[in-house]
Amino acid sequence: MTDTGTYLYAVTQESPSPGPEGLRGVAGTAVRTIVDEGLVAYVSTVPLDEFGAEPLRRSMENLEWLGETAGAHHNVVEEVAEQRPTAPVRLVTVYRGDDQVRELLHERHDDFLDVLAHIAGRREWGVKAYIDLSVTEAAPAKSAGGPGTAYLKKRQAGLRSREEAWRQAAARAEELHVTLSSVAAASHRHRAQDPELSGRKEPMILNGAYLVDGDRDEVFLRAVEKLRGEGVDVELTGPWAPYSFTDLEVRGDG
Repeated sequence: MTDTGTYLYAVTQESPSPGPEGLRGVAGTAVRTIVDEGLVAYVSTVPLDEFGAEPLRRSMENLEWLGETAGAHHNVVEEVAEQRPTAPVRLVTVYRGDDQVRELLHERHDDFLDVLAHIAGRREWGVKAYIDLSVTEAAPAKSAGGPGTAYLKKRQAGLRSREEAWRQAAARAEELHVTLSSVAAASHRHRAQDPELSGRKEPMILNGAYLVDGDRDEVFLRAVEKLRGEGVDVELTGPWAPYSFTDLEVRGDG
């Protein structure tokens, strides 16, 4: 018989209304709940020959497996978050069994309650901003002198122009973040992605997450629209379950 572990997706607070039913999670497993002291953990029973520590190290390098698993994990979290405040946990958080999940709910009980109270009635929006540096780079002025002198001066001016363009880009990124943060209840700046990850040739200057009250979604969306232009392209995603605002450093041991 294959050893099994308990895969944890998210934690919510117990509610009189029923949660989503019939969910399928990672590897097509059924999603069920574990209840302890007013908290509800959404979990699946998974085989450790696939979700144990060593198999996971290999599987995390398989992009197809990783994409399917992340998609299933995300789907469960979003279905639950549609109905109640939800604290998602990190992808592939696996415990040896249900008792360890109950122990987690007991030991981190107050932390979970604080997080769930903070995110109640709020959702996460993602904003990525890209800048066309050619729009902000100034053309170097013509200079007197021979061809060699002109070349060196042109090169120096080009370098100064590019440095100034990057300074302006950094200032614009800060402006964007401050503006959106003023509308949000909380905000977080992630590391900007390089072109290989973003799929864009323009440099990313902002990779932000914003926790927004449900009744301020329209205000936030209007603020995003106003930030477009002047060489800046803005990508908006969401609303999502608040992944960026619920990290309690919950880690499994499967």
